[in-house]
Amino acid sequence: MRQPLTSVCVFCGSSTGNDPRYVEAARALGAMIARSRLTLVYGGGAAGLMGAVADAALENDGDVIGVIPHSLRESESAHSRVANLHVVSTMHERKAKMADLADAFVSLPGGLGTLDETFEILTWAQLGIHHKPVAMWNVAGFFDPLVAYLDHAVECGLIRPQHRALLIVESGLDRLFERLRDFTPPPLPRWSVPDDR
Repeated sequence: MRQPLTSVCVFCGSSTGNDPRYVEAARALGAMIARSRLTLVYGGGAAGLMGAVADAALENDGDVIGVIPHSLRESESAHSRVANLHVVSTMHERKAKMADLADAFVSLPGGLGTLDETFEILTWAQLGIHHKPVAMWNVAGFFDPLVAYLDHAVECGLIRPQHRALLIVESGLDRLFERLRDFTPPPLPRWSVPDDR
């Protein structure tokens, strides 16, 4: 059953990277979330792409919720203009809280933390823990090597095609949002059957 989209969690880097298109994309995504009257849920930081997506949402009068662990509050510089900031104890708590608050998930370019968040939430979808859309905005082909790996893992029989299909990958923001709004959870096979992976 399709659920209404009221909030979008964004996973992205606490650095900006070396391509200005990443910051432009983060700002475009934050602005679109705000203009669509959706709530932005994100990692709570003020720096890097995290800061850019939050800044753009706030500049467009958007509702922003940040979730940051105590240990990263200083190193990631918690965003001072995000009024709704949840400070949690651990990274595990952070991910669980963001998952609970969001109706959909979008990954922008980022590093190990972004990959960790993306693939944990995608694994939860595979296991049926949630039935929410998970997407990557493939800005400037950033995720091309990762998508190639996933397709290779399908060819090698290590990821089922139905589970690979859970991840939405789009290079255009408008199309990405269309797919988030139109997402209907597909019927999935039992993931644990050993002879049919």
